[in-house]
Amino acid sequence: MTTADPGSRDRNQHPGRWRSPVIIAGIVLLGGLLIAWLQPPAQPSGYLDPASTGPTGGHALAAILAQRGEQLTTTRTPPDASQGQPQRQAEQTTILITSPWLLTQAQLNHLSQTTANLVLTDPDPVSLAALAPDVKIAATVSIATLTPGCTLPAAILAGDAELGGTALDGTALDGTALDGTALTSSALDVQLCYVTGGHPSLVSYTTGGRRITVLGTGAPLTNQNLANAGDAALAINLLTQQRVIWLAPAVSPAAAPAGGQVSVTSLLPKPVYMVTVQLVIVVLLLALWRVRRLGPVVPERLPAVVRAAETTEGHGRLYQARRARDQAAQVLREAAARRMTPQLGLPSDATPATTAAALAQKTGDPADNITQTLSGSPPANDAALVQLADRLDELERKAGAR
Repeated sequence: MTTADPGSRDRNQHPGRWRSPVIIAGIVLLGGLLIAWLQPPAQPSGYLDPASTGPTGGHALAAILAQRGEQLTTTRTPPDASQGQPQRQAEQTTILITSPWLLTQAQLNHLSQTTANLVLTDPDPVSLAALAPDVKIAATVSIATLTPGCTLPAAILAGDAELGGTALDGTALDGTALDGTALTSSALDVQLCYVTGGHPSLVSYTTGGRRITVLGTGAPLTNQNLANAGDAALAINLLTQQRVIWLAPAVSPAAAPAGGQVSVTSLLPKPVYMVTVQLVIVVLLLALWRVRRLGPVVPERLPAVVRAAETTEGHGRLYQARRARDQAAQVLREAAARRMTPQLGLPSDATPATTAAALAQKTGDPADNITQTLSGSPPANDAALVQLADRLDELERKAGAR
């Protein structure tokens, strides 16, 4: 006759205890895999985006240009901005570039090859080096209402406008052209407008048959500022061409700023982090499922029974080892008084003097001796402790507690 394995019997009694955790873990993992598989498309930055109606969006300016009959095209990547343009059409095209820091070096190089006019807002050193190499960043200044201070037709028609942000340095345009020919600012038609802090915040010049305009800030083009001062007039006159291509770069998790250093974490797409969160949830669920005690402690049966005599003897040996005769005597006296007070008709909190008086009346022993036994000084040695225990036993017998 064979006996069944207790472990196998327990598993047979609970065949589905693993089912729920496995199903939950599978659902969470499946959700994480779907998130990682469905890579989200790049999203517009929102700043000066022609589709954005927020305060910093550019929807209002795009609507005005469309109402004026301009051929407005919105694009997210530079190849769409200049691909397949005939030379004659490119000369009548203006590309408005917002958020240039979102463009890669390859995209900036592609834009530098186009023959279309360029309007660049909020430049950074990398985008200036690629698209307007003779213009540098001088300082960072506050945005304020400034006067044109130049002969640029768009600035003269607009008058005062809100410029600033990035102060520009266009002094290199008074030097030598890219081919080594000595040029003057009049030959390049250099316009340094809206000066603040000794530096212009709008630089416009002609090179290679096209017009390049750099604005230190795109604030005049935003929805919230378009109605202020001459901001609308400046934006419209800068973009008055037969064709306007609005290049609003998209924010891509895999794209790094042009010329910037790429960190290891920036190379990881967003779904990787989401899958990591899913895995953490799985681990937490499994940990909660495996936790044994989620409530109050439940008393359990002791594996062995210890007799009271053994416990008492163990306590006595501890007292003896520590030579704690005072504590041992106190325990003996309290235990004896606790057993005798019910026989004497006294409450449990009766004082030693009251107990001694009752014992003297019942036993006929002198009250002083009983008081000394119940609350006297601690024993001086082990022999005195044994004598105290004997006297307490004798009092208990006379009181009828034993």
